[in-house]
This record gives sequence, structure tokens and C-alpha cells, in this order.
Amino acid sequence: MNKIELLAPAGDLQKLKFAIIYGADAVYIGGQIFGLRAAARNFTYDQMKEGVEFAHERGKKVFLVMNIIPHNEDLDALEAYIEEIKSIGFDAIILSDPGTLMFVKEHMPEMEVHLSTQANNTNYMSAKFWQSQGVKRVILARELSLKEIKDTTEKVPDLEFEAFMHGAMCISYSGRCLLSNYMVNKDANRGECKHACRWEYVLMEKKREGEYYPVVEDETGTYFFNSKDLCMIENVPDLIESGLASLKIEGRMKSLYYVANIVRVYRKAIDEYYKDPENFKYDPQWLEEIKKASHREFSTGFYYDKPSDKDQHYGSSAYTREYDFLGIVQSYDPETKLATIEQRNKMSVGDEIEIMGPDYVQVDQVIGYMENERGYEIEDAPHAQQIIKMRMEAPVEPYYILRKRKDGRFE
Repeated sequence: MNKIELLAPAGDLQKLKFAIIYGADAVYIGGQIFGLRAAARNFTYDQMKEGVEFAHERGKKVFLVMNIIPHNEDLDALEAYIEEIKSIGFDAIILSDPGTLMFVKEHMPEMEVHLSTQANNTNYMSAKFWQSQGVKRVILARELSLKEIKDTTEKVPDLEFEAFMHGAMCISYSGRCLLSNYMVNKDANRGECKHACRWEYVLMEKKREGEYYPVVEDETGTYFFNSKDLCMIENVPDLIESGLASLKIEGRMKSLYYVANIVRVYRKAIDEYYKDPENFKYDPQWLEEIKKASHREFSTGFYYDKPSDKDQHYGSSAYTREYDFLGIVQSYDPETKLATIEQRNKMSVGDEIEIMGPDYVQVDQVIGYMENERGYEIEDAPHAQQIIKMRMEAPVEPYYILRKRKDGRFE
């Protein structure tokens, strides 16, 4: 049995490294043009090269996103961009536009091509068409049920299929949205989405100008376009058994901590399945771990039933954040038991913290001793990205992450 791929987002080079260290089989990244996340930090040429080398040294893959729906003016830079990145060594290009596909096939004929979900592939005949054009993998539309996915994978067994299993859901069909363009002249299909679907809306009666009415019984209005996040951690076996080749996490705009935490949980669930598929047991703690990263309420999207009111979140578009990301372990001295930490949020002596690492490692401890870069003992680390040393009750390694509940208690 070929093991399904765990594919993670990487909005910058540091996130790429954490995604891979925490268990991703592959990552998808964007350059500074032609990707659908213009607001992400994205990658320069040198960062792309370093990221691909980092991944390949560990037997992992990197896919480059070029999935905007380009206008003529965008094509002016496409040929030069392809020539620039062709020698980097990407494992695949993700695209949605037939013209971009032609450019890639002309200038990088050996490059593996994956069809973006933006192309809204919803049936096996469409998949066969793209296969005839040289596409190796189709990332299916998010509007498909598991039954439809299984039917498609069975009818086109020699084509790879990928689907999202976790992250933010777009209200528009396969993410091809015009709201942002209409509202603020920022084209979501060219990477500039302003998330107008997450805004708060009210109605005004034309004859009573200036009098606003909520769409539902709520004095603040309603977020009636605002969908819940997708979360399939309870349903990993169903995804694997549908015939998919790759399971994808959304989130190139998300934090380093989010990427590491979500990857580690799905890595654990997938590995547990393959140990003994027939006797696989879901661990409720996995969902609790996922909730320790920022999230909205969760849904299973279109996989089992067409979404209804229960899959929309009308109260607010805000994320739930119950944990603070405190810092990253840079090194550890086993003799002194001091770890060098790059701080990300304020921490103090006496704080109850959790230390998480790859391979689903987790240690709880109370901060008992910290010192600054000059070796002076300190009670607090309040400065952004301050380098400190902390005494650890158990050994830690680089890339381990420190976090704590916002209410200051262990769970």
C-alpha cells in the first residue's frame, strides 16, 4: 500500500523548514508573483533554492504555486519567471490556467504539473482531459463528496488526485471569487483577496435611508458569507480509502506555530492508520491538539453532505485563540540543562508552559529559571524575538516550540 502524502503550506522559508521537520511529506510555496497569496511573505529566488535543498536533503518535495488566473499583462512576465525558476529543482508546478500550462510545458517539458483546485475539476471526464494535456495530478474541487471522489479516482486510476483536509473554506465555487474585486478592486483570482466574505453585513431598507437592519436576529448584523473551517482529523481513514494520493492543509498565510501544530497532529493520525488500518482507533486528543492553534468552528465541508446553515458561522469572523506561541528552541546544553530560546510572546518565571516537538512529543513544565543574552537572571521575557536561556526539566531539541494557555493554566 502506497502511503498517502501529507502536503503542508509554507508561506515563507522558516515555515517550510518547520512543516518538514514536523512531518510533512511535501510543501507548497509561492514565489513573489503568480501565486494566489500575494499578502504572504513568499519566497525570493535564493529562498526558493534554499528551501528546495532543505527539503530534498530530507527526502521531501516542494511544489511551486503558479495558480493565478492571469490577464494579458501578467503574461508579460511569465516567460522570464519560468526561465528564472526552472533550474531550482521544484518537484511540481501547481497551476490553474491553460495558457500557463502551455508556457510551462514549452519551457519546462519535464516538469511535473498539478492542476489547482481553482480549475474546479468536479468530474472524471474533466480529469481525463487534463491528464491528456500532461497534468500528473488533479487537486479536486472542494465541492465534491467523498463518494464523488472515490468514483473519480476509480475511473481514472493512473492519475493522481489531491484534496484539502484542513483549513479555511472559501464561500465561492472552488475559490473563484469576485467579491474582493467588486468591493475594493483587489482581484482574488490574482492573489489579492481581501476576504470580503468574512466581513460583517447589515441591510438597509431603501425608504428608510440610514436605518440598518440585521439579516438575522442579532443587533450586530450577520456574517452570512462566513464559512466554518474544514477539519477532517476525525475522518482520516475515509480520506485515505477514497483513493486520494495527497491530503492538503490550507494556510500559507498562517503562522509558523499553526503549520507545525496542524502538521504534527495529522502526521500522527495518518501514521497510526497505516500501522493497522483494520483496527485504527481515532484519538479524541488529536482534535484537542488541533484546537490549540487558531481556528474557527469546524465543519467537514462537502465530504458527507452539502453544507447547510450548520456549516456557516454567523456570529463572527474572528479566530479562536486559546494558546500563545511563546518561542522556538534554538539549541540545548545537556550539561547545564539550559535551552536557548527565540522569544515570540511574553513569558515569565512561574508560567505553566507546554513544549511540543516533532514525532508528537510534548512536555509540560513550569518556567523556573531564565537568563538574558548577557547571562543575567530575569523574571520576564517581554521583548519581541528576544534571545534568552531557559532551564528545561527534560531535554529539548532545535525546532521545538513553547506555548501556553492564555488563561495561564495547564490543560
